[in-house]
Amino acid sequence: MTTTTTPHRLAELMTLMAGDEKHDASATSTLDALWVLYDQVLNVDPARPDDPDRDRFLLSKGHGPMAYYAVLAARGFLTEDQLRSFGQLDSVLGYHPDRMLVPGAEISSGSLGHGLGLAVGTALGLRLTGHRDSRVVVLTGDAELEEGSNAEAIQLAGRLGLDRLMAVVIDNDSAALQWPGGIARRFVEEGWSSAEVDGRDHAALARAYAAGQLDRPHVVVARVERKDS
Repeated sequence: MTTTTTPHRLAELMTLMAGDEKHDASATSTLDALWVLYDQVLNVDPARPDDPDRDRFLLSKGHGPMAYYAVLAARGFLTEDQLRSFGQLDSVLGYHPDRMLVPGAEISSGSLGHGLGLAVGTALGLRLTGHRDSRVVVLTGDAELEEGSNAEAIQLAGRLGLDRLMAVVIDNDSAALQWPGGIARRFVEEGWSSAEVDGRDHAALARAYAAGQLDRPHVVVARVERKDS
């Protein structure tokens, strides 16, 4: 259900966290994509964070998680006091998310290149255990896709037809190597459906998230300005 939380409110929540300013741009590049997921797509409930039928969201782009924490707070998984404790010794909110401490976090992340493989395994496990209605969404960065583990994950997901899996790639032109034909083509050639969208346009993001096909995984490439990297 769409809520009344505004981008301005999310920005206010982000200002409660300090101490990791070097990752401010990395965090803000994800804010809109994250909010539309949690506001309009993901079936998650802060009252039942371990519901076996929940959707799973995996933040692979785990460095600079302030936007993620702000969205979790807006959805009721975290409190404002917890945001204010960000990075402190006794805080549950570290500079990288810890799934054992952060309510609603499915994985511990920050070391880039792991999230997509974990998402493939999660989607396959849910399929094998009969949880076919649960979606698995993983958010990565474009530079992170240069890690070799992603090539295998992209290939395997396409071959297995993991139709409840969606990857969201924040494309801020940070990748050093680039890919012939663009990021989406890399996925499409391995059997994924794709959509490319302005990563700040909430309506366009919602349409792109809903554009997946029934027999294959889906990737959404969300473009943002390099200054927001």
